Amino acid sequence: MTVQEQYESALSHHQEGRLAEAEAIYRQVLAQRPNHADALHGLGELAGQTGWLDQAVNLIRRAIAICSTNASYYNDLGKFLKDQGQLDQAIASYRQAIRLKSDYPIAHSNLGSALACVGQLDEAIAAYRQALRIEPDYASAASNLIYIAQFHPGYDAKMIYEENLRWNQQYAEPLKKFIQPHTNNREPDRRLRIGYVSPDFREHCQSFFTIPLLSNHNREAFEVFCYADLRRPDAITERIRGYAQVWRSILGTTDAEVARTIREDRIDLLVDLTMHMARGRPLVFARKPAPVQAAWLAYPGTTGLSAMDYRLTDPYLDPPGLNDQFYSETSIRLPDSFWCYDPLVTELLVNPLPAQTNGHVTFGCLNNFCKVNEPVLRLWAQVLKTIPGSRFMLYCPEGSHRQPLLEMLQRDGISPDRIELIARRPRLQYLELYHRIDVGLDTFPYNGHTTSLDSYWMGVPVVTLVGRMVVGRAGLSQLSNLGLPELIARTPQQYVRIVADLAGNLPRLAELRRTLRARMQASPLMDAPRFARNIESAYRRMWRNWCERGGV
Repeated sequence: MTVQEQYESALSHHQEGRLAEAEAIYRQVLAQRPNHADALHGLGELAGQTGWLDQAVNLIRRAIAICSTNASYYNDLGKFLKDQGQLDQAIASYRQAIRLKSDYPIAHSNLGSALACVGQLDEAIAAYRQALRIEPDYASAASNLIYIAQFHPGYDAKMIYEENLRWNQQYAEPLKKFIQPHTNNREPDRRLRIGYVSPDFREHCQSFFTIPLLSNHNREAFEVFCYADLRRPDAITERIRGYAQVWRSILGTTDAEVARTIREDRIDLLVDLTMHMARGRPLVFARKPAPVQAAWLAYPGTTGLSAMDYRLTDPYLDPPGLNDQFYSETSIRLPDSFWCYDPLVTELLVNPLPAQTNGHVTFGCLNNFCKVNEPVLRLWAQVLKTIPGSRFMLYCPEGSHRQPLLEMLQRDGISPDRIELIARRPRLQYLELYHRIDVGLDTFPYNGHTTSLDSYWMGVPVVTLVGRMVVGRAGLSQLSNLGLPELIARTPQQYVRIVADLAGNLPRLAELRRTLRARMQASPLMDAPRFARNIESAYRRMWRNWCERGGV
């Protein structure tokens, strides 16, 4: 077998997911020809897929040093630089891929995702649109656009709904011809087979919510199937696997094959946990492999799919009549909360209020940086001007985008020495940052979701501004469930006033810090058995609706 034939064999094994065999053959190729650029690139991709990011970057850079005109090398280098948090370098690498090959849709889409990470939402959306101009059938680029648009202050619920409908028309409607009648037993009260589809049954924020539900399902009434599109299973994966009666890996499996497996499993109700977020499988749901389909958890919003029957929400996120016209699904309102939270870290205790020893109040926002925009920054500047001597801790990835942010705040009268920018860190170290924060400041139009729950768990109250869209009503929902409506602002002016009142009343802040974790534990936000019963009641309602319609 020639060296080239060996390389092609390695590539074939790699594409089929047989990673150990692929690695061995790549290394055989490189032992004979150390400067085989494609083998270096392939081995680098494999290293990145298995979590060895430094090795991946080094190997692909070696391939580029040998062949600097291969656009795919730069695109893949960008992926792993982004995973490392080297966003400036990732963006530069994607741009170089595009310079070498302007009609490279995946590089444009990847560039969009990297730009979103540094808060450049206009540029990110433009990159996604360029990817779609080149390849109109690029469904995941259109999904990326839909998801990121929800963070953009220039998009409203109607605009996002229209983007979702376009996605459905372009990518999902052509698959309707594959939908077959469902022959599931139409007994309304029998044990139901519930299927959950996700790429994130792992160490991921989604698990803070799936574990409370899956661990509390009524096994006599519901049989749980998990369809896991996992590249790197971990200890959390094994924990979640233990809650499922049936576990199916769908990694490397086509949407059509996954839909066929779900139908063969005779799933009664299929739940999408990812929607249009990264590595979601909306085209599985477009094939309607289960008679009843519902969306939950990824983010409160719509999928736009005509094949999706229901979406789960709550009375605070979606009061009847507020935004119903912007959902393609029927909304089922859980009685209390869209979320039920488990921090999965219990050893970290709440500390005393930092302001009592620091001599100043520290505000904080550790949300995904793509939620930070100019209107948010200007409102935060008003807060900081209102409370002299206060400090602000903000999650902001490392890179050149930090300087314009500091300059904008400085133009609004906030000295850079009052701002501390924090890079991403492992979960325990991230939670420890709340030991230094007195008051959390929420973002808009997309509120904190998981991050706010983390903040409350660590004893840090978050002041929220109710937004126009469902993603901007998360703070309202969570604080209502906590019994803290006084932290909910309806206008920017009220937001500043609430923060100022808190910052000026350290005894009140100290009491909140001391009692907030217990308040959470006693609330619907952490009552997992109650939440599971509420979800199960919703599932049973969905199922009975299908049975009453004659099982169409």
